[in-house]
Amino acid sequence: MTQRLIATVGAAKDECRAGCGACCIAPSITSAIPGMPEGKPAGVRCIQLDATNLCKLFDDPRRPAVCAQFSFETWLCGESRDQALENIASLQRLTDNA
Repeated sequence: MTQRLIATVGAAKDECRAGCGACCIAPSITSAIPGMPEGKPAGVRCIQLDATNLCKLFDDPRRPAVCAQFSFETWLCGESRDQALENIASLQRLTDNA
């Protein structure tokens, strides 16, 4: 996820939806991720996302700072994983065009 996209996300009000993983798929991440030294493009599943769509680096100091700064927001994550994927992808497209 780009730094600009993260800056639009405020403090968490709820908790992440178990098994969602949208924030690890929809946005681009430009910083290095273990196993993905160049980061990842938007729409590509992060190599650190496990089979249940949970981050394998969640409490690991190797987790990219941009990922650690991201937090659940109802307006962004919506009511389903599909909504979260679309909402985050929409913000990604906006930052790509900025």
